[in-house]
Amino acid sequence: NPATPLSALDYVLEELDMVLIMTVNPGFGGQKFIPYTLEKVKQVRAIVIAKLNTDIQVDGGVSAANVREVLEAGANVFVAGSAVFGSEPAARVKEFNEIFKEYEK
Repeated sequence: NPATPLSALDYVLEELDMVLIMTVNPGFGGQKFIPYTLEKVKQVRAIVIAKLNTDIQVDGGVSAANVREVLEAGANVFVAGSAVFGSEPAARVKEFNEIFKEYEK
């Protein structure tokens, strides 16, 4: 959750395949992305790069308008429910895929 300190990972990090960072407060879809969670993504990326090959997933408010920032912060798995299924899902998926292609290695 946005307010959960990263120290909660200290004792389990070596066991994780993925860390999910909620970028909204859980409860309902369609909430606005909380910008300060980008710093949390950056901090988790720095921790896992140093120790593990762990995915970082973000959930909440991810859209084509902010997914570049989230990618650059270090996330590599995204949940984008309302941003995709709110209207014209095929067009939204295409939009996300075009952005993801910009970041392919």
